[in-house]
Amino acid sequence: MKLNELSDNKGARKERMRLGRGIGSGKGKTGGRGVKGQKARSGVSGIRAYEGGQMPLYMRLPKRGFNKPNKVKYAEVNIGRIQAAVDAGKLDSKAKVDAATLVEAGVLRRAYQGIRLLGTGEFKAKIDFEVAHATAGAKAAVEKAGGSVTVLEAK
Repeated sequence: MKLNELSDNKGARKERMRLGRGIGSGKGKTGGRGVKGQKARSGVSGIRAYEGGQMPLYMRLPKRGFNKPNKVKYAEVNIGRIQAAVDAGKLDSKAKVDAATLVEAGVLRRAYQGIRLLGTGEFKAKIDFEVAHATAGAKAAVEKAGGSVTVLEAK
């Protein structure tokens, strides 16, 4: 047997019914849509959700989740990125580093409601930070390098 001799069993594949192709086809004239009306036209989809005045199923089910309206958004920055800025000469390691300093140096685009210091990357510079939040790993890395992290109180 060769690949070009293979074929499906008889009746394994059924051809689709072509609608609206004459009365003799069995699906002519109205094409299986009954008679005139909204459901006989094309592009009707929303009508299926209507339950005759009863509250639709999708509205009866409970909503899930919650979007906090006053959520605080921090600008997150890794210590490795700050080290790269110090190496490039964009940040002065002797001055106190805060949100305005990082934006001015081009490390961040905007500060949002504060800076969140993350601990990914290598850190060697002795820098004093003033941030809104810092992870335990970031604090440990900065203090190991000889710097300090001051966590500011939320506004």
